[in-house]
Amino acid sequence: MNHTLALTELLGAPVIDSGGAVCGRVREVALAPQEDRAKVAMLVVKTKAGNRNLPFAAVVAIHGGVRTDTSCGEWADSDGSEGLLLLERDLLDQQVIDVDGRKVVRVNDVDLHEELVADRVVLKVGSVDVGARGAIRRLLKGVVPTPALNALLRRIPPREIPWEFVDLIETDPARRVKLKISHDRLAKLHPADIADIVEELAPDEREAVFETLDEGVAAEALEEVEPKLQKAIVESLDSERAADIVEEMDPDAAADLLKDLPEQQKEEILEEMAPDEREEVSGLLEFRENTAAGRMTTEYIALGSDATVNEAIDALRNYEGGIETVNTMFLVDAEGKLIGAVPLAKLVVGSATDPLQSLVQEPLVFAQRETPENEVAEIFDKYNLLTLPVVDENRKLEGVITSDDVISLLRAKL
Repeated sequence: MNHTLALTELLGAPVIDSGGAVCGRVREVALAPQEDRAKVAMLVVKTKAGNRNLPFAAVVAIHGGVRTDTSCGEWADSDGSEGLLLLERDLLDQQVIDVDGRKVVRVNDVDLHEELVADRVVLKVGSVDVGARGAIRRLLKGVVPTPALNALLRRIPPREIPWEFVDLIETDPARRVKLKISHDRLAKLHPADIADIVEELAPDEREAVFETLDEGVAAEALEEVEPKLQKAIVESLDSERAADIVEEMDPDAAADLLKDLPEQQKEEILEEMAPDEREEVSGLLEFRENTAAGRMTTEYIALGSDATVNEAIDALRNYEGGIETVNTMFLVDAEGKLIGAVPLAKLVVGSATDPLQSLVQEPLVFAQRETPENEVAEIFDKYNLLTLPVVDENRKLEGVITSDDVISLLRAKL
């Protein structure tokens, strides 16, 4: 036996005890996510003596009323929702994340799947209804006869999201822990998709998501968010959490973000950062944002003038920075002066012992630290570059600008 019923249909249903007496009506349907994310654990029953918790394991039928083989006196008082996810309160009319559709949706109803296991009813959340059908069912329940309502609902195409693709948003940190609410599924999406989702959320919901995501995932998503929203998100976090995320960002993106923050908060975040990351970002903060130095990252691969292809491959293997900068490697002399650039593609055609000097790209193109950002964009366009090295007045390599940085610059000017 497998049936599906809506949460709306179950709410308000009479509850009949082992003696055949109607003890009350279903007030809530509860999950215990820390035990089973989908299985209904209990019903909250409204009785004359107050709300009582009916363990769902004691339910023997749910059609024509909820029937149980226990008496009302055996049910414990319902003294709160500690550790429980209440489907009406926590889901109906609430926003959730559809990780498969990569969007934020509002729940209109919940579809429950009924199974019979060892002569006992098992009820599990199968999907959430985000379409008109769920909304109409709730609006017309009790207003029109049930057969007429069901006939109408059959004519409306379903819009459902399977429960396994639903990420809940809980703004209360204590409840997140007790209910084991995480964003593991959301974290598997592309950072740009996460950013789009975050931009649809209310401020407290955005904060909840960034408090829960892994620091690395949060950093990548934050880099994709619009600057004004970036600032708002970081301002909502405590300095320690913000520092954990900023540390994982590309140094240039981190510096751009910190420049927009109030001075006190910027200093608090820098203070919480690890020494190496703090020094790197602090150095970038000294440069004007509309210059090459203000757009560059200090994550890149630089090798000595006598390096070979094999050494370049070893450097790639050990590189922990962003992938945007590895399409070109740079050669520097003993004083750190830029002397050449080697495209990653050329490593494929070189043998292990070939010197990188033999693979350098001509002409060697670079920008000065104070080169205006609009000239940087022109250089990228003229030479069809993916990366552009930035040097100081002595031609010492200071950093690298990526094509992503230029795209962000151009988008900001649109």
